[in-house]
Amino acid sequence: MTAVTQAPPGKAASPGRLGRWGRALSRELTTVVITMFGLLLVTFFIARVIPIDPVLAVVGDNAKPETYEAARIELGLDKPLWQQFAIYIGKVFTGNLGTSVLTSNPVVEDIKRVFPATLELATLGTMIGVLIGVPLGILAAVNQGRWQDQVARVVGLVGYSVPVFWIGLMALLLFYAKLGWVSGPGRISVVWQDIVTTRTGIIMIDAALEGEWEAFWDAFSHLILPALVLGLLSVAYISRMTRSFMITELQQQYVIAARVKGVSETAVIWRHALRNAAVPLFTVIALSYMHLLEGSVLTETIFAWPGLGRYLTNALLNADMNAVLGGTLVVGVVFIAVNLLTDIIGRLADPRVR
Repeated sequence: MTAVTQAPPGKAASPGRLGRWGRALSRELTTVVITMFGLLLVTFFIARVIPIDPVLAVVGDNAKPETYEAARIELGLDKPLWQQFAIYIGKVFTGNLGTSVLTSNPVVEDIKRVFPATLELATLGTMIGVLIGVPLGILAAVNQGRWQDQVARVVGLVGYSVPVFWIGLMALLLFYAKLGWVSGPGRISVVWQDIVTTRTGIIMIDAALEGEWEAFWDAFSHLILPALVLGLLSVAYISRMTRSFMITELQQQYVIAARVKGVSETAVIWRHALRNAAVPLFTVIALSYMHLLEGSVLTETIFAWPGLGRYLTNALLNADMNAVLGGTLVVGVVFIAVNLLTDIIGRLADPRVR
């Protein structure tokens, strides 16, 4: 009699598991495609709704009618809207976002130049928000209703309520003009601008790669103040959400059971409650990072920071619609990418979501 060999349970279930993963992946890709299409549609029609004539931005207000008409035809504005939209999609997928009227450079090249500055600023601002906001939120949740909780609430209230431009101006006045602890507006001192070779676009990394440590600390001295201003906004948001998540987790039955078993309060807070709050907290941190990446216009303007927010502001003030739409599209793509990555990490980290 021949014995029937059974496959291990894990292997028997793998086709079904792979099927679920495949369906989940297809849903995510479908969502990304639909979102991208909607983003392209919105950015295209923004250019048609805004009362700015892109032809006049190219030829000027005093151009002759025949010059105006020739430029209009060259830009493809004489074609039907559906055809213009199709051409727009084709250009975007080939990496052609048009030419900036303000700089006369391809918009893609301009964004490559300014986006690392925003990336550098947003990354340090988010790091400050996480390093201060998460412990502050945990402290407020553990000491709910006490003075520690009140301090966390005041910090959050200040971060949400006080205008960013006022905080930036006061920070410049105190730490730069009065105390001289940090460098002033700009990204790096003039003396170092042509010495550090651009490799990654992030000056601190480029300076470290070349061993130019004086340039490294000069860049850090310019970066720390605007990063702290943005970090205050991030601290307010992250600490508030951390407090909310931790209060919810500390009221769960598993926390009560752990305390009854004699588990130390430190282990209950950091190894149990925070671990279960980590997935939604990671999503909050990602949202905060995306918000800073989209370009903090006021902060970059106050500190003369040559980032994406300042670039888009100058482009809008000069009716440079190619730059405005290109920058908006890039911000949207970054949002979609970070949101998708956050969702994937959340699924992998949390068995309940899987």
